[in-house]
Amino acid sequence: AKGAASDLDLTADDLRELVGAYKKVFATHTGREFPQDPREQLDLAIRAVFGSWNAERAVLYRRQERIPADLGTAVNVVAMVFGNLGPDSGTGVAFTRDPATGNQGIYGDYLANAQGEDVVAGIRNTVPLQELARIDQRSYDQLLDFMARLERHYRDLCDIEFTIERGKLWMLQTRVGKRTAAAAFVIAGQLVDEGLIDLDEALHRVTGAQLAQLMFPRFQLDHGIEPVATGVGASPGAACGKVVFTSARAVELAGEGEAVILVRRETNPDDLNGMIAARGILTSRGGKTSHAAVVARGMGKTCVSGADEIDVNVPQRRFTVAGRTVTEGDVVSVDGTTGKVYLGEVPVMPSEVVRYFEGDVDPERSDDALVRAVHRIMTHADARRRLAVRTNADTGADAARARRFGAEGIGLCRTEHMFLGDRRELVERLILARTDTERADALAALLPLQRADFEEIFREMAGQPVTVRLIDPPLHEFLPPLEQLAVDVAVAQERGEDVAREEALLAAVRRMHEENPMLGLRGVRLGLVIPGLFAMQVRAITEAAVTVTRAGSVARPEIMVPLVGAVQELETVRAEAEKIIAEVVGESGVEVLIGTMIEVPRAALTAGQIAEAAQFFSFGTNDLTQMGWGFSRDDVEGAFFWRYLELGIFGISPFESIDRDGVGRLVRIAAE
Repeated sequence: AKGAASDLDLTADDLRELVGAYKKVFATHTGREFPQDPREQLDLAIRAVFGSWNAERAVLYRRQERIPADLGTAVNVVAMVFGNLGPDSGTGVAFTRDPATGNQGIYGDYLANAQGEDVVAGIRNTVPLQELARIDQRSYDQLLDFMARLERHYRDLCDIEFTIERGKLWMLQTRVGKRTAAAAFVIAGQLVDEGLIDLDEALHRVTGAQLAQLMFPRFQLDHGIEPVATGVGASPGAACGKVVFTSARAVELAGEGEAVILVRRETNPDDLNGMIAARGILTSRGGKTSHAAVVARGMGKTCVSGADEIDVNVPQRRFTVAGRTVTEGDVVSVDGTTGKVYLGEVPVMPSEVVRYFEGDVDPERSDDALVRAVHRIMTHADARRRLAVRTNADTGADAARARRFGAEGIGLCRTEHMFLGDRRELVERLILARTDTERADALAALLPLQRADFEEIFREMAGQPVTVRLIDPPLHEFLPPLEQLAVDVAVAQERGEDVAREEALLAAVRRMHEENPMLGLRGVRLGLVIPGLFAMQVRAITEAAVTVTRAGSVARPEIMVPLVGAVQELETVRAEAEKIIAEVVGESGVEVLIGTMIEVPRAALTAGQIAEAAQFFSFGTNDLTQMGWGFSRDDVEGAFFWRYLELGIFGISPFESIDRDGVGRLVRIAAE
């Protein structure tokens, strides 16, 4: 209303007018005048902090960060110091190392004649912390001393807030600082070199989720692509998506499968759900310590802040930059490492960490500090771990990549994935078969295709164990939807077309239609009902293993029978399988194990019996969770899990983490 560029341009009278306006808002919403007694103000402030623990955005943040709802919060009551008393006052945020890269140095933001909220809210653009040396050398030197002392004490990157009041430095708070995934690895390695932590502690300072973040691609900028704006690289990564200007729109489009970039002047805690939904965040205000930057780093989201060349107009859902207008739905690309913003979708390139795992980068010779840090910590992880890790892989290419990344075998090869695509028609022929001859012909057509699949996988795994699950799909995954097929047949009949095949398929679909296919004809039940199906797969697996072994390699197949609930099911399948294996293996020396997946609660409870017929167990915790809880995993997450999480009934979805008390107990019983 005053036409001022910033709050510094407002007069004392302007601020009095603003205070009066706020008092009116308070009175309108509460029905009382704003309290003037300092003690009452303090009590209300304390209650507000405690009350904020169950605010919507706090609940959402806890869910995102896996923080227990019963942990509780605390209130510190301290004296106020003022950074807005003139040019010899100010406020800032400092990091003892760069939270984006882990590099050692002076990192942070300073804002003269301002309060801390002005920095973290991104209301005004800050100056680099180094500028404080020019403005107030004494306070700057003292701050560096405090930063070094705090880092030695906490043995970690520290995030520090401070205020200078008329030339006197006050330390407001410190905490272990949020950092990017890259910085986490680099800092952990640095602290080992400095003797502050050992390698075991360094390993605990990083997570698998952070390692995954480092494996995303980066922008490939050798096509003459120029940025339209440059801000602060607040949280690294490369993100492309459609521009949105509100959190609600971000959530809506992300729910439809769209990649989105949330664009704001500055974010605030109410934007948390939109930030979670977005691929990246772009703000026109703020620095590395603004709300957007800190929250994005904690989530591993790409973020560019303080891109002040961008004029954001939220009500009109557009922004302008360099004489161009970008409206909601247009695509932009943001580089959280360099802070650069590009119009349109920029091509990407793989990360150096992926190249290291692929064997394309020698960590001993690399000049990339991140690659060296990852190599060092992962090497120590391999030396300390107690578990072998296998992969899920259904193709030779998947198997080869997983092996390069360190997998020590395949723990689950889903054969039903091999039946999709252009093989679906062969499966339809098998299901529609009315005679033994028709069924045998369909299985004979599938056999060489399956055998070739397994040969490729066994070759790639080069002697490592491969657990192959016999086909386990609900039949509806291979058959057209009943309603759609009925309509198609009716329309074709009306046109006078020949629909004999479609009519036969419709009859089969009607005959096999199930109200709850996930609990229907699948797994071992399917193998027992369709004669020859499992036999064909066992033959394909065994013949492939023999072929690969005779070619000079080694194959170690493990055949897993799915959805067993009674030992008699496994005994029946195993008896047939062992006859085929004995016939095929001959003198090749190939050994084939036969086991089962414990995924039905009854199997867990009768595992002692089933173990008599099984050479190994695997645990299918998705189905064990589904049946143990009585959930349909296809439906419940969208139907009511959100409400259960909101009410605190779940701390986390049972499909994201093992329910130790229930499903975990079933696993324990079966293992014992």
